Amino acid sequence: MANKQIMLGNEAIARGAYEAGVKLSSAYPGTPSTEISEYLAKYEEVYTEWAPNEKVAAEVAIGASISGARSLACMKHVGLNVAADPLYTFAYTGVSGGSVIVVADDPGLASSQNEQDTRMIARAAHVPVLEPSDSQEAKDFVKLGYEISEEYDTPVILRTTTKLAHSQSAVTLEARVEVADKEYTRNAQKYVMMPANAIGRHRVVEDRENRLARDARTLSVNRMEIADTAIGFITCGIAYQYVKEVFPNASVLKLGLVNPISKELIADFCEKVKTVYVFEELEPVIEEQVRAWGFDVKGKEIFTKQGEYSANMLKCAILGADDAVFEKQDAPARPPILCPGCPHRSVFSVLNKLKIHASGDIGCYTLGAVAPLGVIDTTICMGASISALHGMEKARGKDYIKNWVAVIGDSTFLHTGVNSLINMVYNRSTATVMILDNRTTGMTGHQEHAATGKTLKGEETYAIDLAELCRAIGVPNVVEISAFDVVGLEKLVRESVASDTLTVIITKAPCVLLKGQKFPNLCKVDPEACKKCGACMKIGCPAMTRGADGKVKIDATMCNGCGLCTSYCKFNAIQTMER
Repeated sequence: MANKQIMLGNEAIARGAYEAGVKLSSAYPGTPSTEISEYLAKYEEVYTEWAPNEKVAAEVAIGASISGARSLACMKHVGLNVAADPLYTFAYTGVSGGSVIVVADDPGLASSQNEQDTRMIARAAHVPVLEPSDSQEAKDFVKLGYEISEEYDTPVILRTTTKLAHSQSAVTLEARVEVADKEYTRNAQKYVMMPANAIGRHRVVEDRENRLARDARTLSVNRMEIADTAIGFITCGIAYQYVKEVFPNASVLKLGLVNPISKELIADFCEKVKTVYVFEELEPVIEEQVRAWGFDVKGKEIFTKQGEYSANMLKCAILGADDAVFEKQDAPARPPILCPGCPHRSVFSVLNKLKIHASGDIGCYTLGAVAPLGVIDTTICMGASISALHGMEKARGKDYIKNWVAVIGDSTFLHTGVNSLINMVYNRSTATVMILDNRTTGMTGHQEHAATGKTLKGEETYAIDLAELCRAIGVPNVVEISAFDVVGLEKLVRESVASDTLTVIITKAPCVLLKGQKFPNLCKVDPEACKKCGACMKIGCPAMTRGADGKVKIDATMCNGCGLCTSYCKFNAIQTMER
């Protein structure tokens, strides 16, 4: 009997890489792709690592491929922007050992700053894209990706989405195939992309893409399911599941290879079906190609470009029916908030008190944008907090930024923030940068990074000293302070924003959710001493509420005992007590 397991899509992708004989995987954590590397790290046969950013991860995988080994790089869709530079050239050089790049898109913006569509980048880069629709296909398509990569001499993108990454279905497990490394032979015309060589490789890329498009007609992952020919769907990925749920008797052309597309396959399907819909999440990538070939199809004039699709959405769009009663109910708003005991709250409470604006970055600390803290004014992309603040100073002058700081996390600083700080030093900035060092990559689930002292596999390694790194690149004033020292931090911020010296303030306190992290005390309100002033409520701790009498209460089941609230109570109405 075949060995079957219920697997998350991300777990199945990791299993596919293992079964395909992958020797190396490099990634930067980013929801919804993070768990792929965490699952893959459990296989001793595969070297896995966290890279400081996606560009580095892609380059590590490229190096392994050139050496002749099968390699993997994993990232979320915005991470592909960071890795785009090597990707576009990797398409020119091609591979030696097969190489797959897993990119997880985020329709619906569950955890991202935009809804970009990876297929658009892949089409521009001339890189083939496979898109599975369930966990079994996620595993199988990874393995197919390596076959295509080596047969057509190309990197291959496996595109997944949030729903696929985090949903479960049955997967048949198979044994790992140990693939012999390709023998390395020096080939400068193939791998050294100086202009003269790149011109020749561009022709190779065009020929390869045309050949793959022709072969796509008979590729097994492109499947035509002819049933009722009155209505049919061209679809791919998780959207295929919604089509089968709502229109089980419709004809379907399921595309597993979504770039490039076989014109002949599209023509065959459109000739057989009277009314054809293109049903694809996000951008009309397939639809535009099909329309450009002259085929009459329906698409985004009916279906939105925005957000996650669903079976109910498809039913509403075509049948006008709506069965999802729960979607109509008015649920109370539940905005995301910083956890009780989060050291970011302490830092933001000081900035809020001083009426400081913060140029923000990607991480949990983005939540400092919402009430009652309300100090984060911008969030653009990884590392942009520092660059944006520098731009403000150079465009508007020192006086303009005397009530501004840049706020960035420790992992994000190592991702791309350090480059921005180098630019500040080089171009003589006088601004203030705050690195909120909570000893982890918090937002994506507490992954290690280059300053934590542990690798992805949990092995001890050198931990980069952030303060020494800042000094080494020339920052004249670097200060470390406890995130919960609100008195000292207030004095430090006042001085740094008023000075004419570039300053980096590193606030240090571990994420409250890290394993083993626990404050020794709990906080309790003395109702007799509470004056109802509300000063403690301004920090926005979810463990704190007001009673009907206006006095503050602290939920003991939520309180983490950080003691921040005691710093803001002038009447000593809040005490700490042992757990």
